[in-house]
Amino acid sequence: MSETNVGRALVIVPTYNEAENIERLLREILAQPAPLDVVVVDDASPDGTGRLADALAAQDARVHVLHRAAKLGLGTAYIAGFKDALARGYAYAITMDADFSHNPRYLPQLLGLMAEHDLGIGSRYVPGGGSTGCSWSRIVLSKGANAFAKFMLGLKAHDCTAGFRCYKAEVLRAIELDTIFSSGYSFLVEMVTRCQRRGYRIGEIPIIFDNRRLGKSKISRTEIWKSIYTIFRLRFAWLPWERWAEARRQRRRAA
Repeated sequence: MSETNVGRALVIVPTYNEAENIERLLREILAQPAPLDVVVVDDASPDGTGRLADALAAQDARVHVLHRAAKLGLGTAYIAGFKDALARGYAYAITMDADFSHNPRYLPQLLGLMAEHDLGIGSRYVPGGGSTGCSWSRIVLSKGANAFAKFMLGLKAHDCTAGFRCYKAEVLRAIELDTIFSSGYSFLVEMVTRCQRRGYRIGEIPIIFDNRRLGKSKISRTEIWKSIYTIFRLRFAWLPWERWAEARRQRRRAA
């Protein structure tokens, strides 16, 4: 574990065919007035995204690249990034998209939430937040999925499907990453659900989500059905014995 990373945040950027965006994105992340490093988790992008990230890593020690053998999904990419952050001693791990839908300018403000919160979310659904460049069908789908997850799981976060987040390292250690069932975008719902159920403090900042202008969206019908399945699983799996087990784990951590 590196002591040089104490107090720093590792920005995790999962990629698959993001050659049109990755160079400019990494430069803008590293230009922010905050203690940030970046790890690109590339799923063997055939368009050369990984090679471009490697070239930037060779120029700047703040950039690191994890190469995976195939397209293994968003959730497992985040977990790989989280484990890398923990292994290298970072205090925080930030997740964001590679397509500029999450603007790097919000990174210092998102990191600032960590002074009083355990999980920070860049939210479209708090005052001052919103979306641009999205079709009406995309807006309806997004708001509907968010409302459904909040209702079914009793989530307090306004934007529980957002991927622009900052986690404290101790939260990731306590979550038991290898036990997370979800992959794809449903991973986001499972993570915020686990954080709330463990009593972690969740804060939000308003952001404007800018729908991608370059490259192809990764959201598919399969991902939508996976998310619906995840919500039902989390809703009905949180049985009394699981509550007891979680309370026991919290007592052990406090001892």
